[in-house]
Amino acid sequence: MEDKKIPNTLFLSTYPPRACGIATFTQDLIHALEKECGCTPGVVAISDGAYEYPPEVKMTLDQYDPNSYLEIAQQINVSGAELLMIEHEFGIYGGRCGEYLLKLTKLLEIPYLLTLHTVLPNPKKLQHTILTKLAEGCRKVITMSNTSVQILKDVYGIDPEKIAVIPHGVPEIAVEDREQLKKEIGVDGRFVVSTFGLLSPGKGLEYGIGAVARVAKKHPEILYLILGQTHPVIKEKYGEQYREKLEEKVKELGIQDNVRFVNRYLTKEEIVLYLDVSDVYMTPYLGKDQAVSGTLAYAAGYGRVIISTPYPYAKEMLADGRGLLAKFRSTVSLEKCILQVMRNPKLKEKMERNTLKLGQNMMWSKVAENYRSVFLEAISC
Repeated sequence: MEDKKIPNTLFLSTYPPRACGIATFTQDLIHALEKECGCTPGVVAISDGAYEYPPEVKMTLDQYDPNSYLEIAQQINVSGAELLMIEHEFGIYGGRCGEYLLKLTKLLEIPYLLTLHTVLPNPKKLQHTILTKLAEGCRKVITMSNTSVQILKDVYGIDPEKIAVIPHGVPEIAVEDREQLKKEIGVDGRFVVSTFGLLSPGKGLEYGIGAVARVAKKHPEILYLILGQTHPVIKEKYGEQYREKLEEKVKELGIQDNVRFVNRYLTKEEIVLYLDVSDVYMTPYLGKDQAVSGTLAYAAGYGRVIISTPYPYAKEMLADGRGLLAKFRSTVSLEKCILQVMRNPKLKEKMERNTLKLGQNMMWSKVAENYRSVFLEAISC
């Protein structure tokens, strides 16, 4: 590719230290663009409170204030930015279904792109209207899975030529020998299953715990690591009810030696370490329409065997022998999948190789180059 300068770009997104998967995604992408493409994008941070942001955050949008969207649009217009990259998820913008975002895009005088972190196949009327209007006004719609392309075409009427598929990125951190690492962190001799991310009822972890309880009767060496703190929105509304419910279920089933909770927001290095010691990564999620999962992407990037419920992103990622799909809300189905991996070492090794082959194309260095191409194409339209 000819070495062209990336346009002066702002990202509209949640951003660390706000605890949010999209915030982490955006920070990782910006750092990858800096490293691989020599550009330094700025950030318009969507805030739901007071945060001490890093220097790349140039403006702050009050998520719940409709006037803030008008003011930020004007600031963007005079900022010198040539392109706005909007990270979209209905829940991170104010108004019904995040409708305040349309106030901002309506006043924009520079082109914008749209990255979709959720693609609903059966949207509410207002969700359909919002996404359709956003797509009409943007230069490119970016999605992270091929499955979503057909939905965007059939349900929202978006021209496939306007859609770019760029996989979710994965951090490039050197990994060590799994068995040696297990010894170092005190889990040697255990078959490790893990799940990480912000805890919420939609993660279906109670089914994962139930499956592990069933497996433990036959294989007491199994260990399930539940990694991460409660989602801040859930914690604000309901406290630690969900985590406490999970902990109580572990006690009721008598599997305290088979389940460990790590109740904190993990660094990328910690996530990769725990993935490295994992024999299986499990996402027993309840949502049947999930278009992308950053945690599953990480697990694929590091070549883990993945067991998941069959939401669209999982079905795409685990095709061609890259993992196993279990039924929704079924401890028995999850148990069968875990046992299949535990009892078939050769199958496990084969699935790890297949998954790693896919994961190597998801490293942030390659993903950044894909975004670079889309940015240059968008600005030349």
